[in-house]
Parts: sequence; C-alpha cells; structure tokens
Amino acid sequence: MATTWRLTTPLTEADVRKLRAGDLVFLDGRVIGVRDATLIRVFDHGIEPPIDLTGAAVLHTAPNVRREGDRYVPLSVGTTTSARMDRFTRGLLEGYGVRAIIGKGGLYLPESLDALRTFGGCYLAIVGGAAAWQTLHTEAIEAVYWEDLMPEALWVFRVKDLGPLFVAIDSHGESLYARVGAEARARLGQILTGTG
Repeated sequence: MATTWRLTTPLTEADVRKLRAGDLVFLDGRVIGVRDATLIRVFDHGIEPPIDLTGAAVLHTAPNVRREGDRYVPLSVGTTTSARMDRFTRGLLEGYGVRAIIGKGGLYLPESLDALRTFGGCYLAIVGGAAAWQTLHTEAIEAVYWEDLMPEALWVFRVKDLGPLFVAIDSHGESLYARVGAEARARLGQILTGTG
C-alpha cells in the first residue's frame, strides 16, 4: 500500500530511508535546479558547487524565467529527462550529500541504483508535461549561480507542496522502472508464445 509523505528540505537519510517505491511525496523548502551543463562543470571540470548540497533535492531542469530587476521570476519550471545525467548520480550522493533526484524518465545505470541504496538517496519521478503545475508550486527563485550557463545554471527554488512526486527508485534497491520492464518482458513472452 502506497504512503503519501510530506517532506521539507534539507532531507535526512532517515527521511529517505522510510520511502518505498510507489509512495508519493510532496516537498516544501528549497529545491536545487541542475542540468547537463551544471553537472559537467562540477564533475568534468572539477569546479566545486557554489552552495552546500547536503540534504538537497535536485531537480533536472533548465527553466524559462523572466528577469525583473535583480531577480528572476519563474515562467515555466519544467523537468527534463534524467537518463543523460545518470552518470553524475553517484558523485552527487557520495561527494555532495544529495538525498533526492527529481526528474522524468528514470535512472538506469546499475551504479546509480547502487549509489541510491548505499548512500541513502531516492529518485522522485514527476509526471512529464506538468511544467505549469510545477511552476504554480514554485514560490520563488531565491538564487541563481553560474548565469553564464543559462538556462542550465544552478538554481535555488523555494517550493511549496511540490508534487505529487512518485518514489520511482527507493534507497532499498527497488525500481519501478525495473519492475515494469520485467513485467512487460514477461507479458510479451506470453503474447508471443500464445499463452497470455
């Protein structure tokens, strides 16, 4: 039976360990927006992030924003596909203490699933095409770093009731993506042999 959780960042290992694949999460607090260029700068170029990521929930995004004076206003905070950023998962958890990754499409590298299990992290999936809904739950952009990477800068969003986020991969090694894939392969085998 799925459980619904309301969590506030920064997240602790205990917060994440209680989550199980299939549960729903609503988040309050700060969510850190990252994307390919941000992560390449950190991991491939060896440049330390300008903020502490301990306990962070990071969101795979490159938002559409409008500048108003010295601040940015969110116009569309959509989520991008996570698979191409899969290789950075272990580094985010082990090196920087990130607790949750929010994205769409999932993570598939065995190293990522192992890192989530070993270091106490989870992958929270958001429904694709829900940018308008996400934006409504983004109260403010508190800060932006590395503006030269726009729109793939490092963003600090303040969110309220961001969700529902689905616990697609938990810290116990359970992946809804792997489960659905196995069920689909089994069903396909039944169809092809005429037994299903």
